[in-house]
Amino acid sequence: MVRYIFDTNILISALLISNSLPAQALKKAENSGTILYSADVLQEIKEVLFRPKFSPYISGDDIVGFLARIVRSWEEISIIQTVAICRDPKDNKFLELSLNGDADFLITGDNDLLVLNPYRSTKIIKPAKFLSLS
Repeated sequence: MVRYIFDTNILISALLISNSLPAQALKKAENSGTILYSADVLQEIKEVLFRPKFSPYISGDDIVGFLARIVRSWEEISIIQTVAICRDPKDNKFLELSLNGDADFLITGDNDLLVLNPYRSTKIIKPAKFLSLS
């Protein structure tokens, strides 16, 4: 089973724009493998989604439903090994998730992560590249 990680910005885009490349990538991943998350990643998703700037675009009920979907359908990974290699320290949590969860792909648009491709056995790619893979 293929193991995926999505960074927060990709997930926010997927949720807010239903026909976007991030939304298509998320759907493909959910249908073809396992999506991984950690407590830190889930907390960041929650904090970002509840920012006031998003309230015109997504309801609190939809946010709660999305967070429940993550907990119910995705796999939570405990972070045992930590890393500090990303030039943006806030992004290390995705590399830690990759390392501890043995992820195959990290889907992101973040250049701070993309420049590290590949990270160990994890391919770090944009949603469009992910969608082009068969």
